[in-house]
Amino acid sequence: MKVKEIIVVEGRDDTAKIKQAVDADTIETNGSAINKAILEQIRHAQEKRGVIIFTDPDYPGERIRSMIDRAVPGCKHAFLSRDMATATNSIGIEHAPVEAIRKALSAVYELIEPKASAVQKTDLIQHGLIGTPYAAQRRKRLGELLHIGHTNGKQLLRRLAMFDITKEQLTAAISKIKQEEHDDFR
Repeated sequence: MKVKEIIVVEGRDDTAKIKQAVDADTIETNGSAINKAILEQIRHAQEKRGVIIFTDPDYPGERIRSMIDRAVPGCKHAFLSRDMATATNSIGIEHAPVEAIRKALSAVYELIEPKASAVQKTDLIQHGLIGTPYAAQRRKRLGELLHIGHTNGKQLLRRLAMFDITKEQLTAAISKIKQEEHDDFR
């Protein structure tokens, strides 16, 4: 699989793992030590070929993703679940199976400007995504199904709007989650 866009990752180990999974060029941020020169390199890459931000599914990775997204609008985003990127007390793209990386890159999203979304906070409450004991687990699975990454309750509505997830898409994903929960309960 050849990737046209340049993939932004956090470090050398991530680059090595990406290259095992796909034929792609990368830019390394060197962890959260991202500086103006790296941001300028990412900006140039975005103008020439496009950029996919593919950072670790942890707080530093989300922070780096956010910094790049603010500095270089129009980047695409790939996400891995924490489960897919975890190995013995360490989280990172470099720990993910090659197939999981391919799947994440094939489900790339382009962020759009947030707008009034059909999904409302009342929908999140109704579907048990906030304010219930199982809300965090449902949000985690929702992020996997919609390929939007894991969010907390406060971030979820914004993330759904950013990815232009419709009420129908949300309802379909929730139906799948409820079916999985029902099957697991048996």
